[in-house]
Amino acid sequence: MSDGSVGPALEWWRKHRWYGRAYRPLNRARLTVELARRRAYARGAVHGEVLEMLRDGRLEIGPQVFLEPGVWITGGPEARISIGEGTFLNLGVMVAASQRVEIGAHCMLANGCLVTDSAHRFDDPDVPVPWQGFRSKGPTRIGDDCWLGANVVVTSGVTIGERCVIGANSVVTRDVPAFSVAAGAPARVVREVTYG
Repeated sequence: MSDGSVGPALEWWRKHRWYGRAYRPLNRARLTVELARRRAYARGAVHGEVLEMLRDGRLEIGPQVFLEPGVWITGGPEARISIGEGTFLNLGVMVAASQRVEIGAHCMLANGCLVTDSAHRFDDPDVPVPWQGFRSKGPTRIGDDCWLGANVVVTSGVTIGERCVIGANSVVTRDVPAFSVAAGAPARVVREVTYG
């Protein structure tokens, strides 16, 4: 093609190779080996750049981490993601980083959660939103022993303290202190976690 663009068949093939790589038997075997070295396990296809990030040190996964099918972990070239020992990511959880996302030890993230340290820019009216890149308010951190209910969204620059519970369908836009139960969109602390 004279204008330098690729043909539709080549473009389709590139997308198929990139987005379908989690299902290829050799890649699944490679990921299984990398996870086994860390004493972690994935019960099915894991999407995103998991294999690449594990191999180049941008993704740290502790022992006994368990990933259900459909988990998506992705990060840019400067991104760092850490998932602590014994943490469980349920079906369809997505962790996306442009800089830093930390998930502590022994956390449970229910189906459909999103944890990210960035958001798409949309401030340039002359550029399509997907091409504008990302902006971040800083690292996103989830402390040890936290439980996030189904479809919780944790946004950029937020810290959730240890032993917190975040109610289903909540959107966490600001810090949540340790030992708190928070819910809503935006999430607000509704009570403290106490032990009798």
